[in-house]
Amino acid sequence: MDADPAPSGRWEHIHSPFLEGRIMRVFVTGASGFIGSAVVRELLDAGHGVIGLARSDASAAALTAAGAEVHRGSLEDPDSLAEGAAAADGVAHLAFIHDFSDIEAGYAADRRAIETIGAVLDGSGKPFIVASGTALLQPGTVGTEEDTPVPGSFGALRGRSEAMALALADRGVRSMSARFSPSVHDRGDHGFVPMLIATAREKGFAAYVGDGANRWAAVHRSDAARLVRLGLESATAGSRLHAVGDEGVPFRDLAAVIGRHLDVPVRSIAPEEAEAHFGWLATVAALDVPASNALTRKWLGWEPTGPGLIEDLEEGHYFES
Repeated sequence: MDADPAPSGRWEHIHSPFLEGRIMRVFVTGASGFIGSAVVRELLDAGHGVIGLARSDASAAALTAAGAEVHRGSLEDPDSLAEGAAAADGVAHLAFIHDFSDIEAGYAADRRAIETIGAVLDGSGKPFIVASGTALLQPGTVGTEEDTPVPGSFGALRGRSEAMALALADRGVRSMSARFSPSVHDRGDHGFVPMLIATAREKGFAAYVGDGANRWAAVHRSDAARLVRLGLESATAGSRLHAVGDEGVPFRDLAAVIGRHLDVPVRSIAPEEAEAHFGWLATVAALDVPASNALTRKWLGWEPTGPGLIEDLEEGHYFES
């Protein structure tokens, strides 16, 4: 794809010394989570220092064992977020309150966190990367880094957080978003794919909706972590980065692997049956949200090297009891 080497326009004046390869101390929220723990390891292995936000004793112990500095606090404690950001050369905001019974409250907390951290970084030129998702883009098309959520859509809820973060570039912050694929996969995954496996075990068959041609983008956790590090080190202010390895895995292929490993049938179900089968996951199971990584690869020199989603599933660890 022909494109400018980086986003252009009002953000070009933002300069940061970290573009020159300087070692950073990075404040990481969600540092003990599935993605965050991999980001911590990636940063430490590259020689950076990490200040990890820890809400619990268990999280603090995990960060200490990894070699990171522990900062106690939570998303509900703005003072702890401000203190962590003030002590750092850059911030990776990866935490999110995953309470699907009140998802809007989670998005509101996310925006408050971005506002709090942004105020600390105001005018500093420091990097600030926030977690977002490729699934917030227009379904049925291959989403690109230049695309934004459809106004009024469900994706626009999280898109507000992303827009708030990117707008900080106008205030002298080298802000960017990391749009993660619907499936960030690896050992220890507790996201959508394990939920689909659990549903297939419970129902006695692996299902897909309609013809199952709807696609999910996917990325291995190691590749996602490296993208976050590279973004902090070198991405231009205002960048939307796509953590995408597989552009689009057909859902029926995903169901087929699940069925084979569980030794259960694989069946198509009608759209009106999806909620009874998948529960709240029905909407996600029917999404057609492929995404491109072309611009991200060009901007960062990032190339996914981990296994694809189907290959990772075929290794069998997702099905270990």
